[in-house]
Amino acid sequence: MSATLQRAWESFATMPHLVTLLTVGWALYLVVLGMWIVLQKREPVATLSWLLGLALLPYVGFLVYHVFGPQKIRRNRLRRSHSRASMRSTQIEAEEGEAAELVRLGQATTGLPATSSAEVELLVDGAAKYTALLADIARAEHHVHLEYYIYEPDTTGAALRDALVERARAGVHVRVLLDFVGSKASRKFFAPLLDAGGELAWFHPMRFGRIWRRPWTNLRTHRKIVVIDGRIGYTGGMNITDEQDERLRSDAYRDLHMRLVGKSVRVLQLVFAEDWAYATGRRDFLADVERQTPPADAGPIRTQVLTSGPDSNWEAIHRAHVGAIHAAKHRVWMTTPYFVPGEAAMMALTSAALAGLDVRLLVPKTSDSKLVTLAARSYFGQLLVAGVKIYEYRSRLLHSKTLLVDDHLALIGSANFDHRSFRLNFEVSVLFDDPGMAAALAQYIEREFANAPRVQRGRHRPLLSARLPEALARLCSPLL
Repeated sequence: MSATLQRAWESFATMPHLVTLLTVGWALYLVVLGMWIVLQKREPVATLSWLLGLALLPYVGFLVYHVFGPQKIRRNRLRRSHSRASMRSTQIEAEEGEAAELVRLGQATTGLPATSSAEVELLVDGAAKYTALLADIARAEHHVHLEYYIYEPDTTGAALRDALVERARAGVHVRVLLDFVGSKASRKFFAPLLDAGGELAWFHPMRFGRIWRRPWTNLRTHRKIVVIDGRIGYTGGMNITDEQDERLRSDAYRDLHMRLVGKSVRVLQLVFAEDWAYATGRRDFLADVERQTPPADAGPIRTQVLTSGPDSNWEAIHRAHVGAIHAAKHRVWMTTPYFVPGEAAMMALTSAALAGLDVRLLVPKTSDSKLVTLAARSYFGQLLVAGVKIYEYRSRLLHSKTLLVDDHLALIGSANFDHRSFRLNFEVSVLFDDPGMAAALAQYIEREFANAPRVQRGRHRPLLSARLPEALARLCSPLL
């Protein structure tokens, strides 16, 4: 075999023109794609990672970039602007709150108005969420809208589907929007719902039919939204799966969700409507939903719905996190299952700790991704030196995504504290400027500390040095 390979190499070496063409082609390939990546104006680490990957994997690297590389989505912005302008009737005076500047930032980066909630109930774990959700769906009279990243065809998924089927047979409009990659429930699974008159749509189905069209591999909807009759809304961190119901599994995720009533539900309705119109191509749906959504009275809880995704350059949820941390005066508490921050977020956290604020980070001892766990731990050293208190949740897999600032600011939603959530996924979070919500969130996080030993500075030793895990996470997951 070695003699055969040697003869093949000698034969190849006698073809100088072919070697020259391949060399020139590789150089042009690097120059053209390199310029394209540099013009994306991403963080230096991300740009360098892609350039190295393309250089070390000639031609194969292009295929990887084609499938997983950064993309932007262009929606019909005129329709979006018009639909969001129509929601201004929900707006309240943001200047009244303690977080007025942060709320104005949210409005400017999302186009969504500052609004209010009459009621907000924190739902801890799946039993509380699914029980409340099924009860509200059973009372639905006009419509039920659902959007989820993960919908499993298991016991939990079947129970929800059957509840939707019952309502659809009663004449309620049921619309289900699921992420094509994240959800395993098939069209066959939803056949009873479709037969009853319900509707099902998929967000970003994979497209490999035409080679020049880049597939939507990374651009997923990670949102969890339910709107019932335009009056009741659900959002937060929980999907539809047995993995998040502690009644069915002892190792179920530890998570947090919300049930909202009030004007803020109209904004959640708009977010769903835009995603539904985008996924189905139904341009008339936005206007229909606006007519179908009943008015609501203003409530006492100041609320700002935040959305972000690859269809916007503003990274609204990322900016809200960093802005809130910078605005803190005495406390910053955060929970997240995935912690891979950028430079701005790291600067905000360490600056707050160095200034003497009570900065605490709660993460799972082990997440469902060993690589991301390593990446998170690569930041611990710098955070601990700055004075950040880090706790590792050990009872179950912590899945809640929250930020508590001082005694009035609470941020809860679907977005993890990492690059994928801030830049690639379509996410939704809710910012509350309300002492009652802050107190409720503080009570929840304090309970979690009981199952989360504190990481000691002298004992922390990252398994790999410096930021190698971070670089691996960026390259293998491709986050950018």
